[in-house]
Parts: sequence; C-alpha cells; structure tokens
Amino acid sequence: MSSPADETPFGEPVPLEIRDVLDLHAFAPRDAKAALEAWLEEVHARGFRWVRVIHGRGIGVQREMVRRVLARCPYVESFSDAPPEAGGWGATVITLRGGCADAERPAPPG
Repeated sequence: MSSPADETPFGEPVPLEIRDVLDLHAFAPRDAKAALEAWLEEVHARGFRWVRVIHGRGIGVQREMVRRVLARCPYVESFSDAPPEAGGWGATVITLRGGCADAERPAPPG
C-alpha cells in the first residue's frame, strides 16, 4: 500500500533523452541511485566514452553515492571531479570503457 508521500502527480514515468550529462537534481534522492545506474547502462550501450554526472556540492551525500556506484561498475574506466568550468567537485566526469563512438565524441573538457 502506498502512502501519500509515495504518490506523484504524474501517472507514468516520463522518458528522458539520453545525453552525456545527467543532472541528479532532477530526481528525488531516493530515486537517484537507480536513475544513475540505468543512465550508465544506457550511455555505455550507446557508445558514449566521456560523460558527466552533476550531483551538487551540498554535504557530499550524493557525490559519495555516485562514487560508490562508479567504483563497482564494470564499464567505468575512471572518474574524477569535473574541471572548475564543468562543475568542479559538484560534478563527476567519467570515462567509460569500450565506447564505440570514440571518434565521434569530443574529448572531455579540461
């Protein structure tokens, strides 16, 4: 049984365009991990090589969740804080393994 806090005014999930940046501010904290995991699978499947997650600065809870997910993801080659012009420690840049569209994607900023 769902509580009023679980209900949303939007019936079904809304599909999102898959891009090379995911802003976790768009998700409820309880949904952020699942959204990140699903997005990582999709960007990897589509051949992205460099992507960025915006998690915000705050007290670091979302950043640590993102880092834990990335550390155990088999197709993540590396990750680090974004350069200052791309969010600094409020965002994480990620290099994915085996991106098939390497030649079509520009190098990450910084």
